[in-house]
Amino acid sequence: MPHLLDEAVRRVRERRGRARREDRRSIGQDLGLIGVIGWTVVIPTLLGIYFGRWLDRRFGSGVFWTLALLVVGVVLGCTLAWQRLNRS
Repeated sequence: MPHLLDEAVRRVRERRGRARREDRRSIGQDLGLIGVIGWTVVIPTLLGIYFGRWLDRRFGSGVFWTLALLVVGVVLGCTLAWQRLNRS
């Protein structure tokens, strides 16, 4: 039984070493990147909606500012996410 455990540890170490040499990210790092990218898009979008609603209430303009700042937030979030992906 200890021989099987030693063999399994050796294989895991070989895989990790190969992944480092090939400059691959782990599954955990990939999941973390997905989370960061998601929040990078969501936060500017929600801020755009929030400030748009505030402006609409203040000036009584219906949903004009909400829609305009929603689009600005989505575009800004997607741009930031794209830059983040290109850095990774």
